[in-house]
This record gives sequence, structure tokens and C-alpha cells, in this order.
Amino acid sequence: MTTVYIDEVFFLNALVDYLLLLCAAKLAGEELRRWSFGLAAILGGVYAALVFLPGWDFLAHPLCKLCAGVLIVLVAYGRSHRLLRAGLTFLGTAAAFGGGVLALQMLSGTPVIPDLKGVCLSAAGCYAFLTLLFRRGARHSGRELAQVKLTYQGRSCQLTALVDTGNTLTDSLTGKSIMVAQGEALGALFRPGECPTSEELRDPLSTMTRRGAGWRLVPYRAVGVDRGLLLACKVDEARVNGQDRGPILVALSPTPVSDGGGYTALLGA
Repeated sequence: MTTVYIDEVFFLNALVDYLLLLCAAKLAGEELRRWSFGLAAILGGVYAALVFLPGWDFLAHPLCKLCAGVLIVLVAYGRSHRLLRAGLTFLGTAAAFGGGVLALQMLSGTPVIPDLKGVCLSAAGCYAFLTLLFRRGARHSGRELAQVKLTYQGRSCQLTALVDTGNTLTDSLTGKSIMVAQGEALGALFRPGECPTSEELRDPLSTMTRRGAGWRLVPYRAVGVDRGLLLACKVDEARVNGQDRGPILVALSPTPVSDGGGYTALLGA
């Protein structure tokens, strides 16, 4: 007879659900809404604990499991524009994690029993393996996320940028790569009322003429845009993952650069 402790069941499932939601969000390029992930993980832990209570065993039915999974996905990623992709990534990550835990337990020769110590050790091994695997894949594709700190006239802001070799915009005066950032994300760099609005960024020529010195126009090409212009300004300092890149030109985009909100800027390699 196996003794089940409800508190351990709740804690174990909540912890694993949170890590899976976080991992899936990173893989899908979603914004890391940790409070939403935490709430969804708590719901998952409560559901797992209820299954073992007398009279609640009907929750173990596959249909109930499916409903619980859908609820967790909605709570965690409900505000995402790519809800379906995030949900499928979560389910795939959960399946991969379960298979990894089972494989590690079988290789170690220990009984396949979901105890707290065994699952946590297995989770650590699977997390280390997947982290190494996806980091190598990110380097191979030339795309990764970087933390960027911009400083301009004594003000600064922090951004998450996608380092993408496909971004070939360069400053014709210095030869440095141009960062493209979502205009709304740069509000902290300017005094109140000085940050260009989305409407102004959609008409960069008129905005530059009206605002005068300190602003430049950056020509670009993209899918569906043959000849476009972006309003840009040169920041005093840019630090990428702590490394000083000096002054660089930052082009302000009137629209989000990431449809999932996982990053707010694009930085060339």
C-alpha cells in the first residue's frame, strides 16, 4: 500500500507545472508573465491533489485531465496572440519532460514512483540536458535573446533584444549595427512628452522635420515593405549582456517587433 501525502503532491505538481510553463514560454518566444505562470501552476497543483481525495477520483478521467490542461494553458498564456502555439509547446514540453523522467528512472534502476526526491533529481537532469540542447541550437541558428541597457542624456532603460544575423541595418556613418526597438519600450529614455508616439513614428519624415536636430531617418526593407523609413536617434551608451558597445543608433518601430512579446528590440550580430 502506497501512502500519498497531499501536501507533497500539491507542491511537486505546482513546481513542475511552473517550470514547464516557463520553459514552454521561452521556447515559443512568449513574454514571461511569471505571476500568470504561478497562478496556473497552483491550479495544476490543486487539481493533482484533489485527484487523491476520497470521492474525487473521477478527476482522473482523461476528459477531466484535458480540461485541466486547457485551463492551465488559458490562465498562463491567455493574453498571448499565439495562444495555440504556446499551448502546444507546453503540451510537447510536458510530454518530453515525462518521458525524460521515466527514462532517467529506468536507467538508474529505481522504481518508477513519483516521489518528491526522485522527480526533483530527474527534473534537474532533464533541465540541464534541455538547456544545453536549446542553447546550442540557438547559437547554431544565430538567434538568441540578450539583455540591453540603453543610456541617453542621463536616462536609461532595460530591453530584451533578439540578436538576429538577419538584421543587417548598419549606420552609414560609423558602420555599427542599428538596433530596432519598439517605440513604446523606449519611453524611459526621454523626458515626459518627448518620446514619439506611434502615430508620429508612422510618419517619420514629418516627425523628424518637426522635432529638428538629434533625429535621423533610417531606410529599410522588409517583407511587404520595399522602401520604408524609421525614425532613429543615437543613444549615448549601449550595454549588451553587460558589454559596452558605446554609442549606437536606435531606430524606433511604430509596431511591436515581436508578435509574442518575448522581446522588444532587434539587434544585429
